[in-house]
Order: sequence, then C-alpha cells, then structure tokens
Amino acid sequence: MDVSIVVPLYNEEESLVELLDWIKRVMEQSQLSYEVVMVDDGSKDKSWQVVNDLKKKHQEIKGIKFQKNYGKSAALHTGFQEVEGDIVITMDADLQDSPEEIPELYRMIKEEGFDLVSGWKKKRHDPFSKRFPSKIYNRLVRMMTGIKLHDFNCGLKAYSREVVKSIEVYGDMHRYMPVLAKAAGFKNIGEKIVHHQARKFGVSKYGFGRFRGMFDLITISFISRFGKKPMQFFGTLGSLMFIAGFIAAGWLGAEKLISVWKGAKAPLVTSSPYFYISLTAMIIGTQLFLAGFIGELISRSSSDRNHYQVENKI
Repeated sequence: MDVSIVVPLYNEEESLVELLDWIKRVMEQSQLSYEVVMVDDGSKDKSWQVVNDLKKKHQEIKGIKFQKNYGKSAALHTGFQEVEGDIVITMDADLQDSPEEIPELYRMIKEEGFDLVSGWKKKRHDPFSKRFPSKIYNRLVRMMTGIKLHDFNCGLKAYSREVVKSIEVYGDMHRYMPVLAKAAGFKNIGEKIVHHQARKFGVSKYGFGRFRGMFDLITISFISRFGKKPMQFFGTLGSLMFIAGFIAAGWLGAEKLISVWKGAKAPLVTSSPYFYISLTAMIIGTQLFLAGFIGELISRSSSDRNHYQVENKI
C-alpha cells in the first residue's frame, strides 16, 4: 500500500463525509493505493455512526473508537499501530488541512528521501489569540531543539513507515513529532508550505494548552537524552553533590583536629553553618542517586503507558 492516512477526530460528524470524498478524489487522481484510519477520540456526537456508515461504502476505511476522550496523542499512537502503507500522512478532520497536499508530501518522502515532512501553515485562517501564542511556542521549540521548522504543531505531516513504527506518542507529545523522530535517529526532517483553510464546521478541539505543552518539551528533551538511562543524569548529579558535601565536611573536621593538635580551643564542628550545608548536600546527593536507581527500575517496567480502552473497532 502506498499511503496510510491517520485522522484523529473528536466531535466532527459534520465534516467526515466531505473529508473522505475529498481524500478519495485526490488519491484516485494520483493513482495511489491508500487506507484511511479514523480514530474517534471518545466523541459525544454521531461521529462514530458516520464512520460506520462510511465504512459500508468505502473499504479503504479503518475505524477505532475510544471509550473516552484521551487526547490527540493517544489517537495518533493507536492509529500508527494499524497503518500498513509505506508513507503515513496525518491530518485533522476539520477540513482545515487540504488532502490536495498529500501527493506532494508522498513524493518528498518517497523520492527526496525525507524521514518526515511537516506542513507549514504560512498563511493561517485562525484568530490572533491562536496565532500569537503559536508563534512564541514555535520559536521556543526551535531554540530548544535545533530543528528549523516554522510550524511544529501543524496536523498535516508525512512520515516514512519506519518513523511511526519507531516512536511512541503519549501525553501531549503530538506537538513534538519532529523532536521524537530526531531523538529516534531520523534526522532528515523537511518542511512544506501547505494551504490552510478556514474552519467550516464546529470549533477547535485541540488548539488550547499550547504553553502547557512547554512542560512536555522539557520532558521530551530530558527523555530523549536520559529516558533509557536516568542513572546517568541523577546518579552523576547525586554523586557529585555527595562528594562535594563529603569533602566539605571532611575539611571542617580536619580543621577541628588541626586546631586541637596545636592546643588551640576551636568551636564545635556542628556550630559552623558550613557543616549543615555539607550535610544537606550529602543527603540531597543520596536522594538524587536513589531517584536515578528507581528511574532505571521504572523505565524497564512501564508496560501500560499507552494502554487505552477501545470501545469498538472496524
């Protein structure tokens, strides 16, 4: 199969029929074999009923329905487990992402050798309250990751099959797919200006909490370096603090012994504030070391991190 299109959706009953007709038209014109994996993220409207109705007419559809709303990352992760195409396209269900971009995205992955191509909504049809935070967010992510993309959060992206089968998406990590791909060793990341359309139906579901996502950026930066080896961070930092505190305490003790040897009357070691600073450093160092040890244990037994209750599947 040439292309797998993963569409996470939440309360998008009005747009699904038009979206699938549009995808079908584009893919047939391009003569690409394809499938559409629709992941219903616990919709409260008739979205799942629409997916079922579409499945009766279009064999290219796969449908997954969550029992409750888990978020876009969960929907993408679950969709990635089902894809069979050589190239994987993700796009939102609200008709703001144009399926007309798919053939060129496919070509860039297939012929130019990109591992991932991210859409760039250069001209956005969103309110200022959404555009302004997005600009700040994208600039910060560029600075922190070194990945030169203009729009990390664009839902329209293309991946090689190897990328989506190698990365794990959870929490709000869907905003950092290029960062996850780079951390997994896929460094050939490109960008394409894509046409962005004004929302035709409903309201935005995934557009909030962008600054909250900065905490996820810190998390993913740490995980990409130390996720599989937390002892290297906590153990090293803890050991350095413990050694520094131990040396400082030893220095205070040595000063006391030298003073006694010379016959001078010296204050008690415990009367010096530096003693308590040294003791605190040793305690914190021990705690950090233990945190690294516990982190190693946890990292080897997190079997249910991406366990979601699937209510139905077609």
